[in-house]
Formats: sequence, structure tokens, C-alpha cells
Amino acid sequence: MASPVIPAPSRADPIFDLRDRRIWIIGGAGYFGKEVVTALDRLGAIVSCIDLKDKAREFVVEQKLSPQVIPVSLDLVETAEVLEWIEHECVEDRRPDGAVFLTTPMSATRLADLTKEELNTYNEAGLGALFSAVRATGSAMVQQKRGSIVLFSSMYGQVAPDPSTYDGLLAPNPIQYGMQKAAINQMARYLAVHWGKDGVRCNTIIPGAFPHPATQANHPEFITRLQDKIPLGRIGTAIEVTGAVVFLLSDSASFVTGHGLVVDGGWTAW
Repeated sequence: MASPVIPAPSRADPIFDLRDRRIWIIGGAGYFGKEVVTALDRLGAIVSCIDLKDKAREFVVEQKLSPQVIPVSLDLVETAEVLEWIEHECVEDRRPDGAVFLTTPMSATRLADLTKEELNTYNEAGLGALFSAVRATGSAMVQQKRGSIVLFSSMYGQVAPDPSTYDGLLAPNPIQYGMQKAAINQMARYLAVHWGKDGVRCNTIIPGAFPHPATQANHPEFITRLQDKIPLGRIGTAIEVTGAVVFLLSDSASFVTGHGLVVDGGWTAW
């Protein structure tokens, strides 16, 4: 028996229309997340802004976002709590139309000092916990035969860091970070194929270089070195990731899945 055909969007649908779409932003009060949540609010989406402790609530209140932005306190590493929340949210037709996973665990341990135990702990936080949440989210989307999942990777999931960029200034970007981001690229491809016939898309955004404002303020020479490696001659700003997220969440990307959308100013082009 042939699988049912998932209908394509109507030509009459407004481009990038996200009004009243239910979208979860995991890491919504972070550097990229704040810009994404703010943009989705302007576009009329119903947004669950999810982050650690009270970060989401403080951000939503401070920015005076609309009542359609709902702050949620969750730690992605707490898998049981996350899965319970997803199950609770996916009743009574509240399943998400889109979900963006922005969280990244931190580990700056240098190669010579990295133990197998620390690597495993890091991967459990950044891959194991992520996989559990993404699988539960995608499975809920399958029930409604539609949905868009956006994962975040990095240019260092594509290429290795140039040690000369960091020499004498900062510790090089660690191997565990690039390993994890490369795995996320493959996770997106696998899930895109697995859920494709159920109308659920899964893509990855591959950003770089977007150093945190604190790094920009404290290490200007490092920023100069980064800029010298970017064909556009400058680092990116958080708002420049937002358009890529909106595109992948919207029906304008209805035939895009299993893709890694590079937003790096040309870093990986040479």
C-alpha cells in the first residue's frame, strides 16, 4: 500500500508566514535565542521560550514580549523532566509546528587534558540529552503529519580550527566541541530521512564566526584574527542567524530537509 502523500503548501500561503504557529525555542534566552524569539514574536508565532532556571522569564519580561511568548524553565540535560514536559504539551492539539534546539554544553578542556570520562559526560549532555528531546519532539510532530526541527551545529563541525587564530590569546576551540557538532549534522540528516514521509523536516544551521559579546569586548585581537579569515571581512551578529531560522521553520522551506545551512560569512568556502 502506497504511503499517503503529504500535501505541498498552497501558492497563496504568504511567504514566511508563522502566525499562530506553535514553536519551541530551546535555549531561547541565549545569545542566538533572544534574537530568534523576538523575531518570531513579531511574526505572530506562539513561542515557548525555554531556558535554564529563570532566564527565559527574565528575558520575556525585560523585553516586554507579547503574551504569545511563554517562558519555560527547563534544563535539557534533565531528560525525564524534559520528556514529561513534551508529553504534557503535546495533548489537546498543542503539538509544535516547529522546534529549534540551540543549547550547547560547555567544555574547554584542552586535548592533552581531556579524559574519556569527561568526553563521555560532555557527549551525554550535548548529544544524548539532545537526541532524547529531539526524538520525542519529532515523534509528536509525526502524529500531525507536519513539523520543522532546526538543530544548531557549527563551522567546526565542518572544518578544524586554525591554531594560529588562537595562538597566545585563547585556548583553541576544543576537539570535543567539533566532534559533537559534526554528530549533530549527521543526526539531522538521519532524522530527515526517517521522518520525511510523515511530513516532518529536520535541518541544521551551521554558524560561524559569532563570538559572544564578552569575547568581543575582552579579546579584540582575537576578533581581528577571526575577521581576517572570513571572506566578508567581519564577524557575524546574532540577528544574522535569525533569518535562516525563520526560513527553515516556514513553509518557504517546505521542500528543504536533511540540509546544513551554512551562515559563516564564507569561512568554510576556502
